[in-house]
Amino acid sequence: MLGSFQQSTLRIELDASAQQIRGSLLYPAQFRRWLAPQTFSQGLPETLHSGLTFTSWVGPISIQHQVDRAEQNRLRFLLSQGVDGYHEWYWGEGWVQSRLEGVSLLPLNLGQTLSLLRLKQFLAG
Repeated sequence: MLGSFQQSTLRIELDASAQQIRGSLLYPAQFRRWLAPQTFSQGLPETLHSGLTFTSWVGPISIQHQVDRAEQNRLRFLLSQGVDGYHEWYWGEGWVQSRLEGVSLLPLNLGQTLSLLRLKQFLAG
């Protein structure tokens, strides 16, 4: 894999319940809205579940996501192709934390920061 090893953990406060945050992360119909312009495979189920594999694209770069864990307050993806690593989400009442680690040419921390800000804006709207 070309690129550099990167790791980042960010936690933000949100004006949202744990259930609202969970829905925004586990339901493709919702995360497609706040993760734009990132696009996703067609045919995703209503809810993410362990063992599911799908692809997303950031411009021409594809990232394969394998759902390793989909729990009440935790979601973990194993990543390959454009990012070789993992992305974990934890959440509770009024907060969400994202931990991203991997090898990539993409600026992972920048993308992670923008994603969290878009999630915050989405849940506030």
